Amino acid sequence: MELNDEERAMQRGDRGAAVKEAIDFQLEVGRFFGARRFVPISNAHMMGDIEVMGDAGLSRLRQMAEAGTRCAVDITTNARCIDFAHATALQQVEDEVEKERRIITHLRQMNVITADTCINYQTLYQPHLGEHVAWGDTGTVIYANSVFGARTNFEGGPSALASAITGRTPEYGFHLDDVRRGNFTVELDVDPSDLADWGAIGRLVGEPHQSYYAVPVFSGPGGTPLRRTPTSDELKHLGASLASYGSHAMFHMVGVTPEAPTVQAALGGNAPADRMRITRADIDRVYAGYDVKDGRCNLVVFSAPQLSLFELKRLSELLDGRTVAQGSKLFVTTSNAMKRTATELGYIDRIEAAGGIVLEGVCFYILQDLTPMKQRMGWSSLVTNSAKLVNTITAHRFNTILRRTEDCIETALTGVVR
Repeated sequence: MELNDEERAMQRGDRGAAVKEAIDFQLEVGRFFGARRFVPISNAHMMGDIEVMGDAGLSRLRQMAEAGTRCAVDITTNARCIDFAHATALQQVEDEVEKERRIITHLRQMNVITADTCINYQTLYQPHLGEHVAWGDTGTVIYANSVFGARTNFEGGPSALASAITGRTPEYGFHLDDVRRGNFTVELDVDPSDLADWGAIGRLVGEPHQSYYAVPVFSGPGGTPLRRTPTSDELKHLGASLASYGSHAMFHMVGVTPEAPTVQAALGGNAPADRMRITRADIDRVYAGYDVKDGRCNLVVFSAPQLSLFELKRLSELLDGRTVAQGSKLFVTTSNAMKRTATELGYIDRIEAAGGIVLEGVCFYILQDLTPMKQRMGWSSLVTNSAKLVNTITAHRFNTILRRTEDCIETALTGVVR
């Protein structure tokens, strides 16, 4: 890799041992992916919880913090695996709860903003067109690349942290123009009516195109703009689903995302390797494909990604004056900032008055001790409006069922899924 004077100084150790170690690690990453140089970044976002890091990661963070390691650019943390206010009620392992607290302490010592959110792009930082960042969590990355036109790869926790320490990242993948061009098209001959519809579209597109470098170009029929501009939450669910089912890090949408004024511009000279067309019937087949078993369900989850203020508002309205079925659980996850604001507006009180449990700073599928928790609670089927959650939580052997938002609420209130 070609290094400038500042980077050579870092490699020599002129900026300290921590910076030298970080850039040495980044050089290995860059060489592996064929990067020719570094590019400066303005923001980073990292995974940082005990379920992901384990004891080795905790030990490494302690060593780095005690050695005086400090981040040079702003960096935030993704969702964690423990909500300390609910850890006892969920019977999470006390020792792991304490380790989670220590992770937060060490990260803060290194100047990391422990925001604990997977919707940083909605609540904390919105990078602009062409801006280089170093973000982890697949849902945040695809949103940054697609909706903002910023530039980032899927950064692992260590590489995102190293980027924040050095203020740069290797230039490969979605930092490069050629990689960002669309390579297949998707015509949406349907007007999606729910967040879950967008997640279903992500599954329909992602499953047959499983490649990090697959970049779909969405349009209406004949390459026209969509009939309606999607909201931020709708694009959030589409992106999270694409990243989950297809490992996609970017998509284009004609007339919506900044690098896609037309289909031709989004393709950038590429001949589309595939052409898809999605109708209402295709989306309905996704919903019909889940096994509802005997129809009973005692677990409904709104998570993955965390909920925005607008999603919390809608749930509070759907639950107002109603009660979750006896023996059933309704979980909602959001960021600490969203929960505070939603509390002031009365949304959280309404959700909790109905029997819902609002978890702060976590995402459901990475909850610490989830498989034993599932067994203790007698959970089998899980109903959600998140296609990403349907996919990612299967490792815990849930029978997952994707449903539209109002249908999820009806299941929570009746204990029955249609």
